[in-house]
Amino acid sequence: MKKYVIGLDYGSDSCRALVVDAHTGEELGTSVRYYPRWAEGKYCDPIINQYRQHPKDYLECLEASVKEALADSGPGVAENVIGMSFDTTGSTPVFIDKQGLPLSLSPEFAENPNAMFILWKDHTAIKEAAEINELAKKWKIDYTAYEGGVYSSEWFWAKILHVLRNDKSVRKAAYSVAEHCDWLPAYICGTAQPDKMKRSRCAAGHKAMWHEKWGGLPSEEFLTKLDPLLAGYRDRLYKETYTSDTCVGHLSEEWAKRLGLTTKVAVGVGAFDCHMGAVGAEIAPNTWVRVIGTSTCDIVIASYKEMGDKLVKGICGQVDGSVIPGYIGLEAGQSAFGDIYAWFKRVLSWPVEEIVAKSDLLDAETKQKLVEEALDKIIPVLTEQAAEVDPNQSTVFATDWMNGRRTPDASQLVMGTISGLTLGSTAPMIFRALVEASAFGSKAIADRFDQEGVKIDTIIGIGGISLKSPLVMQIMADVLNQPIKVARCEQTCAFGAAMFAAVVAGVYDKVEDAQKSMGQGFTEEYHPNPEMARFYEAKYREYRQLGELTEKAFYSTI
Repeated sequence: MKKYVIGLDYGSDSCRALVVDAHTGEELGTSVRYYPRWAEGKYCDPIINQYRQHPKDYLECLEASVKEALADSGPGVAENVIGMSFDTTGSTPVFIDKQGLPLSLSPEFAENPNAMFILWKDHTAIKEAAEINELAKKWKIDYTAYEGGVYSSEWFWAKILHVLRNDKSVRKAAYSVAEHCDWLPAYICGTAQPDKMKRSRCAAGHKAMWHEKWGGLPSEEFLTKLDPLLAGYRDRLYKETYTSDTCVGHLSEEWAKRLGLTTKVAVGVGAFDCHMGAVGAEIAPNTWVRVIGTSTCDIVIASYKEMGDKLVKGICGQVDGSVIPGYIGLEAGQSAFGDIYAWFKRVLSWPVEEIVAKSDLLDAETKQKLVEEALDKIIPVLTEQAAEVDPNQSTVFATDWMNGRRTPDASQLVMGTISGLTLGSTAPMIFRALVEASAFGSKAIADRFDQEGVKIDTIIGIGGISLKSPLVMQIMADVLNQPIKVARCEQTCAFGAAMFAAVVAGVYDKVEDAQKSMGQGFTEEYHPNPEMARFYEAKYREYRQLGELTEKAFYSTI
């Protein structure tokens, strides 16, 4: 009898469900559902870098995407689904009550952004992150040691402290906190109570300063020294953490009915999207998997022998079992990648949306079609013309810190720059400079791994940009001066979750076996052009100089 599993990938904008044959890796059905409230821009304020998501978006999209993916799979599939696993963005925490219910699911907090999930790219906690870093460096134990030595405003403790300080009503009602990747699997199994919820090793180790070396989370003494408002949270959170080959439980009767599945479906411990995406891309030791989307998340795994007591500075953590149990998972990333291109598109589309769309010279239907055509074609046409730009003739140069810097050495206080503009600079020149900047930011990560003695033999790209933009991928291969493989699977994160679901359901003993049986291989490989690699080696030095200059000039004045 055929056995099927479902991988669910919760990204920044949407939920993706993927139904997969647990033995062959064949994709049977898929569905993508966009968060309705998020799509309307609710609960977000980009001016102050506030990005919040309502749990109803997650639950409604879960139900809709799973049903649609099952319908797409054909008859006889639903009753033979045996496992389900989730990946989510992170750190994306939410305050919960004693029953494990996010506060925003209660009428009192239904419209309060502070009671909702705090999306990974929310940077409202810059002050709190700075305080954590300052205290950690003075403390008898540096709790940031396994997080690259620099704590980020994108991470767990900074975010929850910021909300506790700024919202008395949430402070009074909250009992504990849960990461998105922990809460959702527990909720649909009926085990979301804080003392029953199985917490992800991936989330805890990379974002919450959890480590076995010091007995789990930072000490109560440290947390209350940081701020007395954190008193008691350590005891109401967790001591143990679990790798993603662990079963949370089985679907509750309610959720089995809502999803059209059975209560025999095993649900796995969740993890972050990039970590499961790396598994779906068939990561192995000394392989660098780049999840390339709105931002990048970069994953490497290394053996215990290779890592030893080594601490890699300035990355987003090194955590035992956060990717594949039995290996140390190392995470890095860029705070903005595709988001930089989307920002430039918004800049260029301003006259289209503010002038053309409001013009009285055209009828409504023509205006709408014209606006839609312009918006759809901006990036493709820019890409086409940027490919024709001779980089030797363009003076435009940029850094990629438009959303701060994640790696190396996290800082949300730095800003992106565009330099070398002349009256002859064109939109395609600027766009190409932004693409080159995102590639230079990638090389900075590669250099940090190399400097810290982490060997990288293979680079794999996954995500929409890797599949859709040859220009970006070729420039990146030239800048890195290494070949880059592109994973064949379009939904690699969901596919990695499906692999873990197959392990949790008992089809495989370990996820490496699932990779061998279910893996889809690669669709493309980009090789560096030796001449361009030499050219970009010199330009990269200029990128580093420009970054140092602007960081010194603007850091303290923001």
